[in-house]
Amino acid sequence: MSNHQLLLKQGWQQHQTGNLDQAQHKYQQVIAADPQNPDAWVFMGILQFDQRQFESSTDSYRRALKLKDHYPIAWNNLGNSLRMLGSVDEAEKCFIEALSQQPNYLSAFKNRGTLWIWAGEIEKGLKWYQEGLKHHPDEVELHRNLGVIHLLLGNYEIGWSEYRWRWKFPGMYRPETDAPTWKGEPLENRTILIYPEQGLGDAIQFIRVANELTKQGARVYVQIGNRLEALFCSAPGIDQLLNRDQPLPRFDYHASFIEVIDYLYQTTGEIAWGSDLFANLPGYLRVSDALVDYWRQWFTQRSGLAVPPAVADAAAGRKRLRVGINWQGNPDHHADIYRSMPLEMLAPLATIENVELFSLQFGFGSEQLTQSQLSHAIVQFPAHVDSDGGAFTDTAAILSNLDVVVTTDTSVAHLAGAVGTKTHLLLGKVPDWRWLQSGSSTPWYPHMRLFRQSKLGAWDEPVAEVASLLRETANAG
Repeated sequence: MSNHQLLLKQGWQQHQTGNLDQAQHKYQQVIAADPQNPDAWVFMGILQFDQRQFESSTDSYRRALKLKDHYPIAWNNLGNSLRMLGSVDEAEKCFIEALSQQPNYLSAFKNRGTLWIWAGEIEKGLKWYQEGLKHHPDEVELHRNLGVIHLLLGNYEIGWSEYRWRWKFPGMYRPETDAPTWKGEPLENRTILIYPEQGLGDAIQFIRVANELTKQGARVYVQIGNRLEALFCSAPGIDQLLNRDQPLPRFDYHASFIEVIDYLYQTTGEIAWGSDLFANLPGYLRVSDALVDYWRQWFTQRSGLAVPPAVADAAAGRKRLRVGINWQGNPDHHADIYRSMPLEMLAPLATIENVELFSLQFGFGSEQLTQSQLSHAIVQFPAHVDSDGGAFTDTAAILSNLDVVVTTDTSVAHLAGAVGTKTHLLLGKVPDWRWLQSGSSTPWYPHMRLFRQSKLGAWDEPVAEVASLLRETANAG
């Protein structure tokens, strides 16, 4: 092995462990000493892609291909970077070339399918996932991807079947138990342990299944990370709430929240929307009256109006509409680039008379407030939000004191829906499967309205629709 190959190997080892600065240093060493090394440019392109420097990664892959044209990895990776830049047709040409050079190239099939899915051409994307499975019939990611897309299309029979392949991915959580996974068996006088398998938003949305299982006669234990214990104490249908550190009691079955949705569908032929949870209450999650009142007082002291949201004393004049905004989800999520937006895209909301904007962006994305010209028009909450009572407890109380929430597809969207706050949800061209492909409402959350991109990456239209609706609401105030 040459010295340059050794440096690239060392750099890749650093890269895989997340030490990107060290990896970059190794790659740059090779490029400086041997700028005609195509492998070094490919490694650099991968690093730049992982840093979301998509234009730079595109340049690096092009340099590699000038040095070595028959290089399927470089063609595939170039196509993937171009996909992230929205250059769909050019990316397609790269995947065609990669597959012509290596006809069974798994990554190229995956990326080619994903290119067309995110471009909104679902059938074309499905075609390339299916082509990939002809060469790699047991490829977990392709099966999982097919499942997600069929769920998005409302094809639940094939969707759930394919989506179950996700359990073959390493790192999926299961409790340590000999009890079987529940697959729709009768639950009368049985106990079942359920738990989330994905992010906070999924946990908030699907905790509703506890109530469905209780209606079937089960005793329901819920195992949850301790951050969510305080919030989930209010969820109906839970007999015992356990954190991950507690010893587990005996139970007959276990399943993830989403598995419960799946197997209830298998046994009933219907999705367990949990509509009855909204029949007599705004939502199915709530926090203490004392905490809600604490934040009501906070709003009151700011405004000088001792009134609840959307109600104004005639002598005090028209009350300003309280609108919470949230624009950024978890940046590590694979679809974040498609479902989050820059704060500046919400600028039209700041021009609406009688609307007061409140930032619900905590952590990721909140740094944009200090960089934005909108900062003067957006109220920020105190730093102690959610620092004492557990994840989302203060936020839930704040949401109960807002008139409307405007948000992208984040955990805040699910929390707003779960507590019953009126919510305007901004969705990308190809949203997560739970929102389906069309429609302005969702049975998951009756107080939520959906605003969809008609063109990939174009937030202007749905934001304008939200602004128009808020203007009408504020004027009617």
